Amino acid sequence: MMGYIKQTAAIVRWNFLGFYKNPRIILTFLFSFILCFFLSDRALMVADYYESPMQALEPFIWTFGDATSILLCSLLLILLFIDLPKLSPFTPYMLLRTRKCCWLWAQFVYIFLVTAGYILYVLLVTSLLCMQKTYAGNVWSKTAALFAYSSMGDKFSVPSTVKVMESTTPWGCSLQMVLLLVCYALTLSFFMLFFQMRMGKKAGIAAGLSYSLFGFLLDPQVLADILHKEEYEMFFIRRITGWVSPLNHATYGMHDFGYDVLPSVGQSCLIFLLILSVMSLFSLHTLKQYNFSSFTGEL
Repeated sequence: MMGYIKQTAAIVRWNFLGFYKNPRIILTFLFSFILCFFLSDRALMVADYYESPMQALEPFIWTFGDATSILLCSLLLILLFIDLPKLSPFTPYMLLRTRKCCWLWAQFVYIFLVTAGYILYVLLVTSLLCMQKTYAGNVWSKTAALFAYSSMGDKFSVPSTVKVMESTTPWGCSLQMVLLLVCYALTLSFFMLFFQMRMGKKAGIAAGLSYSLFGFLLDPQVLADILHKEEYEMFFIRRITGWVSPLNHATYGMHDFGYDVLPSVGQSCLIFLLILSVMSLFSLHTLKQYNFSSFTGEL
């Protein structure tokens, strides 16, 4: 067992070689900073206008509490994992010296560490951008109440709702959002990994974009615009898409809070776990049939 752990750790370290100096990685985190800057500006405008403070984690909650913001954030993950898995002439040697399941587990650990670091970076950036208007106490702010109990939240596209404020605290809400975002990002990354191993890098990128597009098209608001439906006609559509769309599973506001027929946060995590398990089995089966010439670029 300790041998497998050491082998997994060695492969993970090899995946991280050159990570911090890679221009593509630097650009991804730079674009994430710019994205957070523009999206968090909505909450700052209202806080400045009403001169009311915010809880330190509320900018993150409002910035990535709707499906569109999560989609934009996840698209940068495609750029982050565009070279996954890292293939080189050294890869066949690693596969011969270790079990294929060990190599695949190392890819999962690498994806998890990078994804978790990326999401925590986003949380930190949104909090720092608004730090002059925030406090650390685990209590919802007056600004959150302004968004939740009026039409101002819809006007500024800030996802602060009464049901969220009544069901949890800012810290609890943020932890659940981070968990959902990490689970969604893991499924997206493993979806890309499988298709890259199966059909090549272009297929992996296309799979990641298709996965994101599928979630975007199943957004209730997008479907309402496409089908020309009013808000009162969207109840059943909202219920179906809440269970089917991975993007809606990653959106905290699209969950059951005691009076919605929608999945709970725990059920969404189980669904993500099921998707990850299926993609892992497919990836392992593909890896067993992998042609070593693909690692060196030969036909």
